[in-house]
Amino acid sequence: MQTEKFDPFVSEWISFSKNPNYNLIEKCLKLAQILEYGDLDISKYVEKINEIGNSLRMKINGVKNPTYLISMLNEYLFDELGFCGAEEDYYDPGNSFLNIVLDKKTGIPISLSIIYAEVAKNIGLDLKIVGFPGHVIVKHKNEIILDPFYRGRLLTIENLEEILDRNFGEGVEFVPEYLNEATTEQLLTRLLRNLKNAYTQSYAYDNAMKCTDMILGIQPESPEEIRDKGILEERLLRYDRALPLLNKYLELEPEADDADFILELIKSVREKSNL
Repeated sequence: MQTEKFDPFVSEWISFSKNPNYNLIEKCLKLAQILEYGDLDISKYVEKINEIGNSLRMKINGVKNPTYLISMLNEYLFDELGFCGAEEDYYDPGNSFLNIVLDKKTGIPISLSIIYAEVAKNIGLDLKIVGFPGHVIVKHKNEIILDPFYRGRLLTIENLEEILDRNFGEGVEFVPEYLNEATTEQLLTRLLRNLKNAYTQSYAYDNAMKCTDMILGIQPESPEEIRDKGILEERLLRYDRALPLLNKYLELEPEADDADFILELIKSVREKSNL
């Protein structure tokens, strides 16, 4: 049986991601450094966000009104600096890395929401990031809901229902809990899942595996990640590693919707490997 290779970068990620002395921006940049950009200077990009915030603060002149601040934030980020949603190459992994988003000024809902909320802090605007299903957004208190992917537009409940219908069909009903603030752990996990899916679609299975291992470092008993690690091991032809993971997934989720698919995959793995 193959011995699983110890990945010191994943261990470094686990330590960094759980350290309360680092904020969300630093953890997102560390994620990029580990996965793709080994020479990334994290402090440079932290400073880049601070410079955006400081430049905007100089334009505000001490005004505290939230509606005015949101208007100024949108005008500065989207009109003056040119940030926008990456509609043409949405699934490009670069759209999940904050360093690339800051350089190219295009991103997906989660990366733009993280930057948007961080810049807002510099002008005294307390925005919370919301892990809405299928489309990350931000909110001010529970009164104003904004979509940084679409230039910070104001969202109504009808707009939120449209997002659900677009992503999941009409079977998913809006519930107020969908507007709960996302934790740092939830946001990092969601970023990594986006990247895992992007890498898998482009057959970059080693990178997808690293994403899965990084998620398991945060959520070691996640059935979804245990399953996906097993599937990736199978695609990498490491059948002796795949089998126990797929079996464990079915132990954790015996009534899973994809149980039949996983059972067939287990059968196939056994046939290929004589296990």
